[in-house]
Amino acid sequence: MRVLLSTYGSRGDVEPMAALAVALRGLGGEAVVCAPPDREFARLLADAGVPMVAAGEAVRPLVTGTGPPPTGALAARTAAILDAQFAQISTAATGCDAIVATGTFPVAAAARTVADVLGLRFHHVSLQPTLLPSKHHPPPARPGRPLPPGVGDNEALWDHDAAGMQALYGEPVNRVRAANGLPPVGNVRDHVLTARPWLATDPLLNPWPATDPVIQTGAWALPDRRPLPPALEAFLAAGPSPVYIGFGSIPVRPRDDFARIGIGAARRQGRRLILGGGWAELAPIDDRDDCIAVADVNHQALFPRTAAVVHHGGAGTTATAAAAGAPQVVVPHIVDQPYWAERVALLGIGAAHLGPALTTRSLAAAIETALRPEVRARAAAIAGATRTDGAETAARLLLDP
Repeated sequence: MRVLLSTYGSRGDVEPMAALAVALRGLGGEAVVCAPPDREFARLLADAGVPMVAAGEAVRPLVTGTGPPPTGALAARTAAILDAQFAQISTAATGCDAIVATGTFPVAAAARTVADVLGLRFHHVSLQPTLLPSKHHPPPARPGRPLPPGVGDNEALWDHDAAGMQALYGEPVNRVRAANGLPPVGNVRDHVLTARPWLATDPLLNPWPATDPVIQTGAWALPDRRPLPPALEAFLAAGPSPVYIGFGSIPVRPRDDFARIGIGAARRQGRRLILGGGWAELAPIDDRDDCIAVADVNHQALFPRTAAVVHHGGAGTTATAAAAGAPQVVVPHIVDQPYWAERVALLGIGAAHLGPALTTRSLAAAIETALRPEVRARAAAIAGATRTDGAETAARLLLDP
């Protein structure tokens, strides 16, 4: 069986698809990943031995503002993205039996349309819970489409969300469908998500109601066997466990302030610090030997050796820190990150910082909470209960539906 895995977004959208591709290969299947052309994604997939088809624009310049700004109206840009992705995914899907899609909605919609045109099985996977309709939580506020004030019924709010998604994406999706001999769809959101979407999250970190028609596989984690750089190994060996601070693909601004606050907060707690550069390219503020900056390193190997992990609350980073038994401080910025911050606090495995506006005092207080012995003990207990087989579960669903 050959499967096309389509995604578009940051590393948190690409790496789980690499994990599924590796799991499929281990069970005798084949997979190709359609992903943004960023060099770091190409390297990630190449290191995993996964074939890649580059599609769309590089993501990092769009997120960090280092590339040309988008031009034209949102509707026109959306239509252009959908058209381009439809063409690229159609080519990549040649010889495939199924498509699995995640990432930004226009790209997932293009993948669903390709599957419909070619008559392929299609599965949509959500890598986090907040975008899946459920009567148990409200939808997110979409750009330009705020939730109606005074409405507390979640099902009514999700109906509002579906109407907004139809207004934004219905016309370009149905235009491509019509050009390929397909009938229009009246609820493009639910058509793309499917009647039974997959949810690639750990059920302990993200308990999902059994009454909702969702298949929760567990988180999709790509095994990382890279050794830590020698300089980092030397730093770890030179003193007590440090705090790690990194914000992944979030281009925190001003970055010098975030670095200064993070370093100052760790020092207030008497802790050494590993500063993850990420897309913000955080760097030390002085030449003291209690801080080291790292680029892309193996978090699966690093996090168990830290005193605490301070991060942005991406689903992947949260799951990796939880599996490592590392206490967490989540500083949420966007989308699902407030949800993961809340879950970390409720589970007692760390602290949730109130939003992204940091001060040295506020971050030091959150780190102090994460460093408590009872939090460390709870984080270790949770680590033993988290699932790491989600990609294999999904692979088996594909190979033996």
